[in-house]
Amino acid sequence: MARFMKRRRAFRDEDPLLGVANLFDLALVMVIGFMLALLTAFKLTDILNPKSEITIFKKNKGKVEIIVKRGRQIKIYKGAGGSVQGIEGERIGTAYKLKDGRIVYVPEKF
Repeated sequence: MARFMKRRRAFRDEDPLLGVANLFDLALVMVIGFMLALLTAFKLTDILNPKSEITIFKKNKGKVEIIVKRGRQIKIYKGAGGSVQGIEGERIGTAYKLKDGRIVYVPEKF
């Protein structure tokens, strides 16, 4: 009987919030794991590489955003959403959209 009382007293002296702190640590590790899994699933692991250069075109409800990453610097350019008139220029190439969704640019003098 004395042995049982010593064990019971030892449990009473522990901090009841220790288990909650461990759950928080576990949740933090799981969130980081899910983020890495999403980056891998969408093939966006180059975002984590400090030497990579990435250009992402994002179109949502007629508005265009271009996200450019060069090294550690990330810039976001937002389109106005309107059409452009009165600008002169010359054609420098053609862009083709492939069946899998990729866009390929072919210069005129290729």
